[in-house]
Amino acid sequence: MPKQLLPAAVILAVGVVGGATATRLAAQPVRDQGCGAASTPQLRTTLYFGTSRPKGSVSELEWQLFLRDEVTARFPDGLTVWDAQGQWRASSGDVDHERSKVLLLVHADTPKARESVQAVIARYRKMFDQQSVLWETARVCAAL
Repeated sequence: MPKQLLPAAVILAVGVVGGATATRLAAQPVRDQGCGAASTPQLRTTLYFGTSRPKGSVSELEWQLFLRDEVTARFPDGLTVWDAQGQWRASSGDVDHERSKVLLLVHADTPKARESVQAVIARYRKMFDQQSVLWETARVCAAL
């Protein structure tokens, strides 16, 4: 990969967001000169939501309401969601499998956007009795 494109591919934060944010992003928006005139620097945030909970699982209706009320309300410009099958190692050492929802957001690198991501995670954890939500963020160039 050419050196001038490297900053666009750098992963800023990968972590399981539990009681606290695993990695905080920089407080100031970063300007990436590598995007060129046809695109603009943005962040791509991917969130992985497990749907198993102690008393059953998150229903499709519950997910759709959460998406409308919590996510779309904070990110009205657009998003992408897909179903996935995930696995993770439990504290017992066993590997657990569960249905998941993956949410992809492309947004500006601003304090407000980062706070909104954290609010979405906190609401999901509270509403659906979840221990964590996987949060991954990377710099991208987007033609909007």
